[in-house]
Amino acid sequence: MKLLAVTACPTGIAHTYMAAEALEVAAEEAGHEIVVETQGSAGSTPFTPEQLAGADAIILAADVEVRDKDRFAHLPTVTAGVKKAIGGAPALIEQAVAAAEAAPKGTAAPAEPQLAVKQTGPGVGSKVRGWLMTGVSYVIPFVAAGGLLIALGFALGGYQITDAPSVTESFSWTSHTSWAALLFQLGSLAFGLLVPVLSGFIAYAIADRPALVPGFVGGLVAVEVGAGFIGGLASGLLAGGLIFWMKKWKAPKAIAGIMPVLVLPLVGTAIIGGIMFVVIGQPLAAITTGLTNWLNGLSGSNAILLGALLGLMMAFDMGGPVNKAAYAFAVAGLSTNSQTALLIMASVMAAGMTPPLAMALATTVRKKLFTEAERENGRAAWLLGASFITEGAIPFAAADPLRVIPSLMAGSAVTGALSMAFGSTLRAPHGGIFVVPLIGNPFGYLVAIVAGTLVSAAIVIVLKSVGQKKKAAATTESTSAPRAAAHA
Repeated sequence: MKLLAVTACPTGIAHTYMAAEALEVAAEEAGHEIVVETQGSAGSTPFTPEQLAGADAIILAADVEVRDKDRFAHLPTVTAGVKKAIGGAPALIEQAVAAAEAAPKGTAAPAEPQLAVKQTGPGVGSKVRGWLMTGVSYVIPFVAAGGLLIALGFALGGYQITDAPSVTESFSWTSHTSWAALLFQLGSLAFGLLVPVLSGFIAYAIADRPALVPGFVGGLVAVEVGAGFIGGLASGLLAGGLIFWMKKWKAPKAIAGIMPVLVLPLVGTAIIGGIMFVVIGQPLAAITTGLTNWLNGLSGSNAILLGALLGLMMAFDMGGPVNKAAYAFAVAGLSTNSQTALLIMASVMAAGMTPPLAMALATTVRKKLFTEAERENGRAAWLLGASFITEGAIPFAAADPLRVIPSLMAGSAVTGALSMAFGSTLRAPHGGIFVVPLIGNPFGYLVAIVAGTLVSAAIVIVLKSVGQKKKAAATTESTSAPRAAAHA
């Protein structure tokens, strides 16, 4: 069989490429050819017309909306999440082969019409999650660039840089304060786009390009009325749902051609903008204000417990929906500009760095407990962990989930709690060890990471050692029983 596959995850960094590699290995072992298009953060190389024409089936392994999906309308399709591709690639290959055999070339459904509504999964829950993750995936580059620029501005000019005049009014090429102000103001502008981008691409995931303008404008209104990320989520879902419904209209032939470029964006923007301004904007702003006050009120043991909880979430599925929920909570808090939000961001990143570092340490200290492939993954996990790519621990968790996942959760909870207790703060939403100079109380931050790494590595080693002893004892009993019977 000649198979195609598309892999895509919200961040477009680790899961996307790990899923692609797993599918390639599984297809080769099964004796099939496969070409994978990775729709990651570095862009993608689309399938050629020859590859599309010669394929027997396609696998869509994605947690976000697959781009240009109408290219595959003529092919039998198998849909799954990226984690399914990472841990169960052989089964997906088998499903694709079975689908191809059941529907030979040329018998699949015709191509989708121009205004067909996108689908993201079999159930309502998976569809909503796919829409939200699509929005988050487009937000992350803005968050990373804006957050790092703001952090660099603070590092160069101090926290008083927030009071600096606009660089359009006062800028000196020889003043480090002016350069700090430039970095800070650029980062602030990038951060100002977070909510509109989130809203726009949630709407895009639901109803394609005609929903972009209503989504973006709805997000801008959410910022204007103070509704923040909660308002962006609401406006994105509303805009996408409205355009979803409007696309089902049977337009007269005279205006059918301008529906996607004029009528739908115009009507959708007017309706969503009006709803956000005069109906739900203020209630959502009140909720956002309440969340900000709650964050500002967290202190002492409550903050430490929150850090532990976020640590547990970061290590539970290592890049999956629970991990992304904790990360999205931290990033959303940055927009409130509260001190507690900075504590939360530091706690979340530290806890997300711990799992790969712990597995790297465990494979270094007790090599005999791990396979050669795991030891190789362990060497790569040092850099992945240092770069805040929690997915570096996934191969170990997939191979031995009952021992590895609880161990990693324990260490990340320790790291998250200690980071909170030490009062470490972070304005940049990503960067790992490379933004430590920009972290408040960097020494305490590093101590928290080291402590959590040691805890997880120690627990993993103990559990795996016990498991090997039990396995060896069972093997001894099974071999000694026939000998005893023969002797008798």
